[in-house]
Amino acid sequence: MPTAAKLFAAFGFALVAFFASEIYKPLLPEGTQTGMLSPVNTVIGALVGWSVMGRLAGQGRYVAIGSALRTVAVILFYVLLLWAGVEMLERSTSLHYEGPTEALTAMMDLIAEYFLLMLSGPEVPIVLVAGGILAAFMAEWAADRWA
Repeated sequence: MPTAAKLFAAFGFALVAFFASEIYKPLLPEGTQTGMLSPVNTVIGALVGWSVMGRLAGQGRYVAIGSALRTVAVILFYVLLLWAGVEMLERSTSLHYEGPTEALTAMMDLIAEYFLLMLSGPEVPIVLVAGGILAAFMAEWAADRWA
């Protein structure tokens, strides 16, 4: 059921995903195509914000901090899984892998590589944690206001 908390959570985490994606782009190797990175990650942030944080809102500010970190972790999981999967599919169409097991193993390596690249500078984790907490407080405020 749509609620104000879900709407605010979706909007807040969409913004967090967008800004984190924009900060992540310069960390990628030169020549990497990043045209759809921010829009796709923004949609994932909105969907996860709606479904995860939106239903957890209304339990208090301290719980909201934990819920924010949980929501950010879920966003990261889906974003890394998606982009590593896309890269794996692009490589597999050029017959880069011997079989499906090698392709899936390489996909897990890509997830780890993208995650470590994200941790190479403090900007992206700061945006994810601080922005996630602010987005959770927005959802918490909406849950208190329109409950």
